[in-house]
Amino acid sequence: MSFVRPEIAAGLFRWREALTGAAIGLIGLWWALSTHGLLHWLGWVIAAIGGGLVAAGLQRGRFRLGRDGPGVVRVDEGQIAYFGPWNGGVAALSEIEEITLDRSTNPPVWRLRQAGRADLDIPATAEGAEALFDAFAALPSFDTRSMLAALHAVETRPIEIWKKPSLRLH
Repeated sequence: MSFVRPEIAAGLFRWREALTGAAIGLIGLWWALSTHGLLHWLGWVIAAIGGGLVAAGLQRGRFRLGRDGPGVVRVDEGQIAYFGPWNGGVAALSEIEEITLDRSTNPPVWRLRQAGRADLDIPATAEGAEALFDAFAALPSFDTRSMLAALHAVETRPIEIWKKPSLRLH
């Protein structure tokens, strides 16, 4: 029996990293403002670490749209695997050429494009889709801010999130 309403529990779970960072930051501030000596300076360091965790947690919380979508996502050793009720597939991070977010579907879909293979469509609310945040961030010159802005945009047209940098040989 749970004493917390399900929607509140889901909200706390979505923002768990930011809440943890806030708690750590507050403990650090308390030590910094109420003690002297080494613990005073250690408190400022811990408060700064807590602030960094809050910033990272806010990004991750904005990325999570839910966990009740169709299918399951697994990211393992540079490969993204999606197992869905109607389709699925695997995409190697090194082989992905383009990532697009299609908001015209419900739920929104991440479309991973690879050369010579069919596109891999992954619902943004699939179980385990939060692991895509770290996988996408590992790509060269990936812009996390533009991804988060596109994720919460009102546009319904597909938005290109990332394209593999082309090699230029002179």
